[in-house]
Amino acid sequence: MAEEKVRQSQITRKTAETDITVELTIDGSGRADISTGVGFLDHMLTLFAVHGFFDLRIQARGDLQVDDHHTVEDVGICLGQALARALGDRSGICRYGHAHVPMDETLVRVCVDISNRPFLYYQAAVPDQKVGTFDTALAKEFMRALAQHGGVTLHVDLLHGENSHHIIEAVFKALARALAKASCFRAGLEGQLSSKGML
Repeated sequence: MAEEKVRQSQITRKTAETDITVELTIDGSGRADISTGVGFLDHMLTLFAVHGFFDLRIQARGDLQVDDHHTVEDVGICLGQALARALGDRSGICRYGHAHVPMDETLVRVCVDISNRPFLYYQAAVPDQKVGTFDTALAKEFMRALAQHGGVTLHVDLLHGENSHHIIEAVFKALARALAKASCFRAGLEGQLSSKGML
């Protein structure tokens, strides 16, 4: 039975700019052990694990003396690869998932299709360039890397919101909930959910 498989993976990526290890269990309990050197990203990935019920361990070292860009993008690459590897051939999964997540004045919608057709539509502009020391433009770069390397069609829409921290946090929480739904097994489904017979 597909439900009995332990859907987990480990990805290691080492470049001249970053050294990253990601361990992901899809059917987890929300345990997180995150250390990237980028405090805000650690916070976002922790709540991603908690609200998606993923077990996630990430250890990353990067050229933070330059800026956070390489670390944030490469963590997105590795998490996308870990997701794709853990899902395997994607047999039996619901494939589609969506979530609306409110956070105080903010409301975000995320829709995903684990389709093996990577695409990002991102309409979640924030009013501030920085949240603490974090460059808010990197949230989109992270999402693009995850979608590209995870084989996910990903649509992110800010429906309304004012606080930059709230907006980005709602995006990560909604992503977690949408991916959790999309990766769930569909009772009675054998093989991949596609009229073509394959993804």
